[in-house]
Formats: sequence, C-alpha cells, structure tokens
Amino acid sequence: MDGGDPNNGSGMIWNSPSDFFAMGGYGLYVWGAYGVTAACMLIDPVLAARRHRRALNDSARDCDQEDRR
Repeated sequence: MDGGDPNNGSGMIWNSPSDFFAMGGYGLYVWGAYGVTAACMLIDPVLAARRHRRALNDSARDCDQEDRR
C-alpha cells in the first residue's frame, strides 16, 4: 500500500459530498466519534468551571463559619 495514491486505484476518491460524508459505509461511526469527541470537549470545561466555582463557594463558606467561632 502506497498511502492512497488515487492513480493506482487504492485509497478513497469521493465523487460527491454525500460520498465524503458516507465515508465508504463507515460514516456513522466516523462522524459519531467526531460528535462524541466534540461534545466532550465542549462539556468538560463547563463542568470544570462549575466544580471550581462550587469549591470556591464551599471554601468561602467554611472560612466564614470559622471566623464566627
């Protein structure tokens, strides 16, 4: 295999955008993997910011309680 040189018949050649998105019959798996990865990359920072904010609030509340004693 020479890396998919289109001149020798191996490799992928897409004749239309629908052929590209179908990915030779594996489009569901390929695009599904991209979708799951994108969702994780978008959700993770949001959840991390929420955990950080909650930790700061908990810490501030603990300090306030100790100052009142």
